[in-house]
Amino acid sequence: QKTFIETEVCGPFDVSLFSLFLLEDDVDLEALVNDMNSSLESLYSSCSGQPIESTPLLPNGQPALSSPSTDSPQAVLRRSQPMHILAVRRLQEQEQQLRTSSLPAIPNPFPELCSPASSPVLSPGSLPPGEPSIVKIFSEDGMGKVVEIPADMTAKDLCQFLVYKSHCVDDNTWALVEHHPLLGLERCLEDHELVVHVQASMNSESRFLFRKNYAKYEFFRNPLTFFPEHMVAWCQETNHTIPQSQLLQNFLATSSCPEIQGHLYMKEVGRKSWKKVYMFLRRSGLYCSTKGTSKEPRHLQLLADLEDSNIFTVITGKKHHGAPTDFGFCIKPNKGRGEMKELRMLCAEDEQSRTCWMTAFRLFKYGIILYQNYKIPQQQKTLLSHFSTPVRSVSENSLVAMDFSGNIGRVIENPLEAQSAAMEEGYAWRKRSQRMNILGSHSPLHHSSLNSVIHMTQLWFHGRITREESHRIIHQQGQVDGLFLLRVSQSNPKAFVLTLCHHQKIKHFQILPCEDDGQVFFSLDDGTTKFTDLIQLVEFYQLNRGVLPCKLKHPCTVVAL
Repeated sequence: QKTFIETEVCGPFDVSLFSLFLLEDDVDLEALVNDMNSSLESLYSSCSGQPIESTPLLPNGQPALSSPSTDSPQAVLRRSQPMHILAVRRLQEQEQQLRTSSLPAIPNPFPELCSPASSPVLSPGSLPPGEPSIVKIFSEDGMGKVVEIPADMTAKDLCQFLVYKSHCVDDNTWALVEHHPLLGLERCLEDHELVVHVQASMNSESRFLFRKNYAKYEFFRNPLTFFPEHMVAWCQETNHTIPQSQLLQNFLATSSCPEIQGHLYMKEVGRKSWKKVYMFLRRSGLYCSTKGTSKEPRHLQLLADLEDSNIFTVITGKKHHGAPTDFGFCIKPNKGRGEMKELRMLCAEDEQSRTCWMTAFRLFKYGIILYQNYKIPQQQKTLLSHFSTPVRSVSENSLVAMDFSGNIGRVIENPLEAQSAAMEEGYAWRKRSQRMNILGSHSPLHHSSLNSVIHMTQLWFHGRITREESHRIIHQQGQVDGLFLLRVSQSNPKAFVLTLCHHQKIKHFQILPCEDDGQVFFSLDDGTTKFTDLIQLVEFYQLNRGVLPCKLKHPCTVVAL
């Protein structure tokens, strides 16, 4: 015989629970119900922290009636009343806070439903330390790539990661650029700077750019070009007898006190006018003289502190700020909100002066850290070169140069003759390949011929860009000697233009086509030196200066992420 019993229990959350038990007929029903009652009492007491008075049951399962005590009217707690457990609610609130604190900054889509104080908007600073961050990197063509980086990733590490993902050549000339389009400012991050820290100080419209920068450490190789003697104070005091090595040592050493001096245009705070002032750049900061060129302490006024500021290049000085020249730069505080009144706008007379001020600012601020950033990749490259040198096998060592021009082949024993034969074979291959046409045209002047399109695959060829656009690209990638690019001429559709940087000045050389015996050549010197295609022309001037002021060294490269 089966017996069914239905019990009603009011829990601590004011919810009626119904349980249906299927019991055997030999089970002690009263003992089972009392056991259940004691279990519920222990549960209530553990949650509420208050003792609960038990109610005995009658043999028919109904609770026995008992009168409450007159001494304590609240001693008996009715089971039908809800029990408020504050500890459980606090625990649930803490779990909810922990769950929301790990979320990214998501704005409230319905702000009208919440008060400003309770609006669930999380700031980036509320993220727990050590969590990876999301960074979007843009390339020169405007395309972006979203990258998840750890909190301790430096700008150098991120550049190496992007080089690996983009299948570029890692020549230690790639840089991460902090770009502010509304202010018209940008700067290259130092290799040791943490990307997450820099991103925290950027505005919503600011972005990171990935591009080449050949001038990042060029002042270590040729410091005299970056520091003219008339701008370095102690060079004039020693009658220009300081060697080049001592020049850098004085900048890097903490004991010596080099000083950069010269006239600069300064934009007055709260005004649109510019004022020409004599300034001094020291390790302690940037000063201006209130009385001519006087260096007396009572005539010096501190304009900016190097420790809490960064120096930026002004890319749109005349348009946005009314600068007197195109060689503007700016000192921006790290903790500033990017407002115009917080910026110290400056302008130099020429490109060499601007480069000197900005390079000295970096050296005074970071010192020996910059030199370590410059030397460590070179030491790693030297160390890897000993292991990456390919070892020739025995069969390769047994190979010799052969001459099959006669009836019987002979071994070329003279090394010079073997090298000359290899160069002649390479020239003959180019001569044969330039006759090949992609679309089967036999005319050498047809645009589909191989010699007219083979240069389009090269990184230094930028197609139909304007003269101003070529200047912008040269400026962005460093303005070092030998920086070059090739573009299509705007005045002559059949010609090309070589844009070259020398002594921080940009020069243009026209490459004209010339015909000889029905074959088209390209020349920079009116036909004196002729080349079958532009690749051969570039390779020649990378080895020989010729009519150019310097050799071609660094191609302007634009890589899509």
